[in-house]
Amino acid sequence: MALPGRHRALILAAALAVLFLSAAEAGTVGVNYGRVANNLPNPAVVVQLLKQQGITQVKLYDAEPTVLRALANTSIKVVVALPNEQLAAAASRPSYALAWVRRNVAAYYPATQIQCIAVGNEVFASAKNVTAQLVPAMTNVHAALARLNLDKAVKVSSPIALTALASSYPPSAGAFREDLAQAVMKPMLDFLAQTGSYLMVNAYPFFAYSGSADLISLDYALFRPNAGVLDPGSGLKYLSLLDAQLDAVFTAVSKLGNYNAVHVVVSETGWPSKGDNKETGAAAVNAAAYNGNLVRRVLSGNAGTPRRPDADIDVYLFALFNENQKPGPTSERNYGVFYPNQQKVYDVEFVLGGNSAGGGSSKDNGGLGWQDNGGVGSGNAPSSTPGGVKATSTGEAWCVANAMVGQERLQAALDFACGPGGANCKAIQPGAACFEPNTMVAHASYAFNDYYQRKGRTIGTCDFAGAAYVVNQAPKMGKCELPSTAV
Repeated sequence: MALPGRHRALILAAALAVLFLSAAEAGTVGVNYGRVANNLPNPAVVVQLLKQQGITQVKLYDAEPTVLRALANTSIKVVVALPNEQLAAAASRPSYALAWVRRNVAAYYPATQIQCIAVGNEVFASAKNVTAQLVPAMTNVHAALARLNLDKAVKVSSPIALTALASSYPPSAGAFREDLAQAVMKPMLDFLAQTGSYLMVNAYPFFAYSGSADLISLDYALFRPNAGVLDPGSGLKYLSLLDAQLDAVFTAVSKLGNYNAVHVVVSETGWPSKGDNKETGAAAVNAAAYNGNLVRRVLSGNAGTPRRPDADIDVYLFALFNENQKPGPTSERNYGVFYPNQQKVYDVEFVLGGNSAGGGSSKDNGGLGWQDNGGVGSGNAPSSTPGGVKATSTGEAWCVANAMVGQERLQAALDFACGPGGANCKAIQPGAACFEPNTMVAHASYAFNDYYQRKGRTIGTCDFAGAAYVVNQAPKMGKCELPSTAV
């Protein structure tokens, strides 16, 4: 593995910069801001937190005036919600829908960048008595927007839960429930297509894993390297549970007509940092791995699914805060990325490029905007990865290769890391101490870690456009140990 010259390194750096910039535009990451708690900071303080973390999209569960006023003139895009309890009135009375839109949208727009109205939330699961009124309510809300000349700027949708599916496994067998398919989902999809809106889906791999931990690999649920699951119906191979869930939805949608133009937004997804004894997998390290890997994947432009590999998937993490008054099991009160005191429950970044709080500089990586978005705690370290990289526990930090990005991207990132002013890659040359195991992942892990340690572990030195991430367990490659300090 010859070391590249300066010219080749610069070309590769430019190529990776283009890759990063195009990927960052492909998918976005926002956060759900729930307020079922009695100990949360006031909205003005919350908005400052959002800005510090580089969060540019937020989804609400109502249209609280103090929140909407606090979000004014911030450029943060906002989803407001018409609650389930108001669906019937909005469906039966166009005047009610118009008054609601005037009071909760028009009164704040455009200072507050409201981009969507979520009409209800998981209506099929939690408000079955108004299921038939959902699409009429959406139609009346959209008509109200049109009357106020806001229909081009503000979309109308409604988040659905995966319980809307009668079948979700394998993904190729995905189908909506018989009582919903023709009566509700087809009219909704027609509405979304006609208005240029998107389908909102709440998807939680945690529930599937926790209920079937004996059958589902944790690595598969957390976007870690794994053997994958083959769909016998389509022949497609799945490396993540979320992909499988989304493709079940895509399959169900396709059975109702050609709606390929309808964009899908993951309106809720997340992983709890704590749970009851029966809630297998609820832990901070797993929450860090799930959210950290998902954010990095979306922002790196790798959010397409096997069925729709070119799809741009926008995601809203659930949730901003732990909410101490939510009913149900312990997990329900522990989905937050932040505690109410604004301290992180675990480390996860919302941007690539060092724009979040505690930032740091990207100058050490050639100005590519790479950021250490893998610093999500020991839960991000795979127990085993392709290429012979294995983990043993310590309490420090190392940078390792992300095998899921593929050989071509790993090679490009490896060439950059070994370029002038970067890592010392002599140890992975043929016959040298760390040449074995002779795999791309092992060699890239050595180079990435050497680069990371030499640059003082600063933010921006372990990402390589999504090709690497930080772990808090010491990786070993055969007989070669990766150092935790510059050598």
